[in-house]
Amino acid sequence: MTNNQTAVPEEKIESNVFSIRGQKVVLSILFAEAYAIELDVLHQSIENNIERFPEKSLFRLIREELDSLKLSRAIPNGVLPYAFTGQGAAMLSSILFDERAMHESLDLCAPTCDCRK
Repeated sequence: MTNNQTAVPEEKIESNVFSIRGQKVVLSILFAEAYAIELDVLHQSIENNIERFPEKSLFRLIREELDSLKLSRAIPNGVLPYAFTGQGAAMLSSILFDERAMHESLDLCAPTCDCRK
């Protein structure tokens, strides 16, 4: 694990695993909290990289599924979180790390190049 990644305690993950559509999943809201990013930013990263997720590794909840979970977390009105299987969660981690690494590289080279233009 690098300094750019945040470790999520295993007990926190286990308490946030839900069975939805016959699969054990973790919701995007937990990952947003763990990586300290806004939920809409996380969702945008997912949507920008949707082709990198293997089939059936994530899906978007429908309102009825979200309501049935009775989550204690605040989810913005109208926002339906993504549900990640283990494979989807691993891909999300790699995508977020890739994006952070890219932004940090651009920040580091900014004084000496015009790569942001």
